[in-house]
Amino acid sequence: MKKIGILFGKERSFPEAFVKRINEIGGDEFKAEAVSIDKIFQAEPLDYAVIIDRISQGVPFYRAAMKNAAVTGTAVINNPFWWSADEKFFNNALAEKLGIPVPKTALLPSYEQPDDTSDESFSNLAFPLDWEGIFNYIGFPAYMKPFDGGGWKDVYKLNDKEDFFDKHSQTKQTVMMLQEEIIFDEYFRCYCIGGKHVHIMQYEPRNPFHLRYVVDAPPSNAQLLQTIHDYVIKLNKYLGYDFNTVEFAVRDGIPYAIDFCNPAPDADIASVGKENFDWVVETSAQYAIERAKAHVDGLDNLTWGEYIRTSAAGLPLIKKSIAKN
Repeated sequence: MKKIGILFGKERSFPEAFVKRINEIGGDEFKAEAVSIDKIFQAEPLDYAVIIDRISQGVPFYRAAMKNAAVTGTAVINNPFWWSADEKFFNNALAEKLGIPVPKTALLPSYEQPDDTSDESFSNLAFPLDWEGIFNYIGFPAYMKPFDGGGWKDVYKLNDKEDFFDKHSQTKQTVMMLQEEIIFDEYFRCYCIGGKHVHIMQYEPRNPFHLRYVVDAPPSNAQLLQTIHDYVIKLNKYLGYDFNTVEFAVRDGIPYAIDFCNPAPDADIASVGKENFDWVVETSAQYAIERAKAHVDGLDNLTWGEYIRTSAAGLPLIKKSIAKN
């Protein structure tokens, strides 16, 4: 019997439903449980064919443990090596290269110098930066957010450059990015599982958290939904995420990818609602079993995205993208 584990923190509804569903359909072949760790020795396995990782982004001990599990053959979802390397500013650059609309975005150095650095550490950084050039490129209103953050932490809406300098002075050592505001007509949040299963949800980020999935108006048209579906697949194929969400703000009929680095996305029934919850539980359970069936002892059972595969093969990213369309 192959074991499927789930690693999680304070959430309860999704992990419990995920384990229950696999154990309902797994028969004598597959068993699911909460991952239990009482020790980690180098190069020794945790005895799971698959682990769904929901928490290691916030617990460095777990991230190191998942890398150790991966090197011993466990199919960790999501790939902990890529997850460690990925961040939102890179994602925007990749999306632009793939022809997927994204807001104009600029990377900003931290307001305060990082610990254990000095003025000499920044010999290649111009002082002052070309603030006028940055502001003219992005425009106002704008949003400032951590370049690798999540969960709406330390996100600021800025109305002008005075507002920017005031808020930026509060960000201390966090590297931020400044992003064009997309004033949207519609907004969507999309689960993507296995790089192929997509669930598009209408979403209103301006509502309180428990009401963000409550939207009265129907989607504007089927072609828009198909475009969003195709963008979700392309982004996750290139990033290599098995479990992710992608958000789109629609302006003048064009869906702009706003946030697509969510490898441990919200899946709590209280916030996403029963219909969305049931979809993500069923689809993730079926996909985990699919990965367990494909698991081969002694091999690398991780998912590596097309960005890595293209680079390793020495192929141009753009030609690869065009060839796949």
